[in-house]
Amino acid sequence: QVQLVESGGGLVQAGGSLRLSCTASGRTFSNVAMGWFRQAPGKEREFVARISWNSGYTIYTDSVKGRFTISKDNAKNTVYLQMNSLKPEDTAVYYCAAARSLAQRNPKNYDYWGQGTQVTVSS
Repeated sequence: QVQLVESGGGLVQAGGSLRLSCTASGRTFSNVAMGWFRQAPGKEREFVARISWNSGYTIYTDSVKGRFTISKDNAKNTVYLQMNSLKPEDTAVYYCAAARSLAQRNPKNYDYWGQGTQVTVSS
């Protein structure tokens, strides 16, 4: 089992920044990819970004390219999501997820999930 704990959410004005953290514990050696997803009220959970645990290869959804950066610290078993130039439409609960395979954008391919952290961007 892998446990994921997110932190760093909060309330920020449009144009501001936040950094989310996700720390993994347990059988972390089985993780191949880590992803960030988000879910706004009344909407489906959507992919935001993903990073390969070993190579560091990253992919992003188009709406966050150039604004968000996913990174990792292997020694701390932690993945980060730096969010800059935030917009009201970025408001959502953000979830960290871990996959034991080369998962990319489909949330069904991720095996473990954190509890989520709320990000609210005011206009």
